[in-house]
Amino acid sequence: MNVSVLSYSFRGLLGSGEMDVFGYLETCRHRYGLGLADIWNGFIEGVDEEYLRKIRNALDERELALADLCVDQAHIWEDDAESRERNRDNACAHLKAADILGARFVRIDAGSRGDAWTEEQFDHIVERYKEYAAFAHDHGFRAGIENHWGPERAWDNLKRVHDAVDHPGFGVSCHFGGWSGTDDEVAQADRNVADIVSHTHIPWNVCQGDLVATLKPLWDAGYEGAYSVEHHSGTDEYTEVAIQIAQVRDALDKLRRGETGG
Repeated sequence: MNVSVLSYSFRGLLGSGEMDVFGYLETCRHRYGLGLADIWNGFIEGVDEEYLRKIRNALDERELALADLCVDQAHIWEDDAESRERNRDNACAHLKAADILGARFVRIDAGSRGDAWTEEQFDHIVERYKEYAAFAHDHGFRAGIENHWGPERAWDNLKRVHDAVDHPGFGVSCHFGGWSGTDDEVAQADRNVADIVSHTHIPWNVCQGDLVATLKPLWDAGYEGAYSVEHHSGTDEYTEVAIQIAQVRDALDKLRRGETGG
């Protein structure tokens, strides 16, 4: 099964000093029996090549593939030009890190804290994503957007970026249930995105709902990427994440058997 867990799910253990990236990889492989990792860059100490090689060795030793490198502090749009350039430098550094780590996808947010992008913002975001997608494609992975915060949480906005970038190295990470709008609009967006998804994040509240029905459009679309658990409580993380992983595995088993949910 293509199940993984985002390392952000253990930020409580990270903050208390009880887990680092190497402990996270050990947890993925030996506590949960996973074959995929999903690293949030808050878990890595930097992008020095020697350090990254240690992480890559740890992945290889545990026979783990890296489904995703999830990058914060690299979003494309900031109103201040210096901040935009600093974020671009960070994005480029993490794209190079992804190549070393063997990541299949890199999430970089679009940015802007408004409800919609201006034309200037949109054009700049598309230009940068084309740059990142070209690098990713040349190095055998994809880079792209997630319905994470700001205007990218609206389906129409995210789809508009996807269509404008129009590059085989560009991808979409779907944070299930993370869209803006009414409950019906959120559910519809989860269905709409199925044909263009490269990676997923599945939070606790979604796991507690009709997970089979939620994942079915992705399953029907022939999705081959990771079904990645994301946990947010910051407490009892080993146990709570285990519950979510079991729920995702159960939903995928039911989909394999032809159940539809609902």
